[in-house]
Amino acid sequence: MYDGTHRPFSLPSTRHALRRRALATALSAALSAALLTGCGAKGETRDRGGAATSVTGFPVTIDNCGIRTTYDEPPSRVVTIHQHPAELMLALGLKDRMVGTAFPDSAVLPAYQKDFAAVPELAEKEPSFETVLEAEPDFVYGGYGSAFAQNEGRSRKAFADAGIDTYLNREYCGKKQVSMTDTYDEIRTIGSIFGVPERADRLVAGLQDRIRKAGEAVRGAPPVSVFVYDSGDKSAFTAGGRSLGTEIIRLAGGRNVFSDLDDVFGDVSWEQVVARRPEVIAIYDYRGAGSVEQKKKFLLSQPALADVPAIRNKRFVVLPLTATLVGVRPPYAVEDLARGLHPERFR
Repeated sequence: MYDGTHRPFSLPSTRHALRRRALATALSAALSAALLTGCGAKGETRDRGGAATSVTGFPVTIDNCGIRTTYDEPPSRVVTIHQHPAELMLALGLKDRMVGTAFPDSAVLPAYQKDFAAVPELAEKEPSFETVLEAEPDFVYGGYGSAFAQNEGRSRKAFADAGIDTYLNREYCGKKQVSMTDTYDEIRTIGSIFGVPERADRLVAGLQDRIRKAGEAVRGAPPVSVFVYDSGDKSAFTAGGRSLGTEIIRLAGGRNVFSDLDDVFGDVSWEQVVARRPEVIAIYDYRGAGSVEQKKKFLLSQPALADVPAIRNKRFVVLPLTATLVGVRPPYAVEDLARGLHPERFR
């Protein structure tokens, strides 16, 4: 599975100057907060006339991957690293809070393309620590664990030392099982942090309805056997039984032929693929692992796979990797996959 890990990139000549700037900003913010605490209750801000105004629903305390953070007010300057956090922010109507994003790895959902294009792109891949600081965020939301890679100078502690709060997608908190419930919990947690819980609830309800409609369309149809091809040539890297991909396949009216693989992702032999005779191959599409056409060409060129039903009938369904990650996309993936597995139900 693509884990977002890339070669480190840093600007040593500017690191110390930018860190000093960030620390000065953090100190100023801390002093302001102290003054507010002395003059009013926690969870209050001051309007332009100096009167105390409460921030509804705050303070909010969130435990994320073992890091406990209390927010006295919603973050106002956000940098997202990786695409799925950015799409989740946009789905919650938080474009005005976003000051930068980085590492888009697939086409953005049509509903969010215009807003996504309006957010400054800080880097094609993970940005350096200094690049993030230059955007002057008060919150950094990472999608993959590599968003906060310590060996690249972007650890959560480094951001905390600079007075910047961080949040990592719950899928990368060392979870052993990923489910659609994680998607809904992630949306609601981000909604709480940004003071828009009602929006989060509406978004979750809409996504659940999308899954419900897809399920109704394929109800009663015999499950189609599916092999997930992420990458690999000597062996196949595929989605295991603990992955969100397996649940997406089930909800779409399919069956992951490697649902017995006791992991989120893992390697299997091509002999195993042949033995399980999948009827459809779901290709995960993402930047850095070869194009979809290259993957199809490779699979179709392997003599050992020639008698596999999916290969013989050239039945492929393409899913962006981001569609299988905790965020707003998995319910869309259920619908898209259902159409690919049971096209007769959608005519």
